[in-house]
Amino acid sequence: MYEKANIKGVGYKNVEVIISTQHGFSGAKLVEKESGSGNVILQKMEIEAERQLNKDYESLHFAEWQTWCDYPTGEPNMDYINFTKEAEFEYMPVSYQTGTYDQKWIEKLCVQNYRIGAVLTEMYTHAEHLQKKTDVKTRLYGFRYGEDGDFIPEPAVAFGANGEENNNKIHLSDSFLGAYDMGCCTGVLEANLNAQVIGVAHIGWMSRDPEPSALVKGRHIEYGRSVEDLTGVFSIEKFIQLWGNSTCGAISVDWLPCL
Repeated sequence: MYEKANIKGVGYKNVEVIISTQHGFSGAKLVEKESGSGNVILQKMEIEAERQLNKDYESLHFAEWQTWCDYPTGEPNMDYINFTKEAEFEYMPVSYQTGTYDQKWIEKLCVQNYRIGAVLTEMYTHAEHLQKKTDVKTRLYGFRYGEDGDFIPEPAVAFGANGEENNNKIHLSDSFLGAYDMGCCTGVLEANLNAQVIGVAHIGWMSRDPEPSALVKGRHIEYGRSVEDLTGVFSIEKFIQLWGNSTCGAISVDWLPCL
């Protein structure tokens, strides 16, 4: 899915975008809502989302899978969302024959990566003036079930618990899966936020273990959380990078934009 928009004008605007790469509590999700009345000085938006199933890894040898695992530069099965938006709004009431619209600007963005348990929220409300540029990218690499019903990581690997090839049958011990979790990139959520706002701002992120832990009575272990609430006149610059297991390396916008 790919969408690009460029909008200017004066009036009332109300837009909602919802994207999900998988159903339920999995995959990557994005929700963006925008509404208000006044002058839309500038709005440019590009959004791209896809669930890629690129390559059959069952034929990989163990050494090749290790290389992929340490440095995921190949073509693994992957969900991703790219979101870029640059906008500037000024509030004022507007009247037409259909009625009068009087609403200060509201901008809400929420991006979730269920694979690594990461979420980002960027929200502006009661904004009399808002100028912002947001760039968010998220990736996740999934799990799936093997031929014998075991829960295994992507890619599906054709070797035994100690790493030996095993006639394309999949048998991974808990210790080996633990090694996978320690050594492989499972996903990343990255955001660049830059905004000047007269109004109310809320920016928050959270990173937690996607799986409940017996150590905390079935709750999810929380690794980090940041919440900022601002009211007034502010200039905001923020960079956020939330990784899953190991180091995912650099990620970048994949599309070739139309100019």
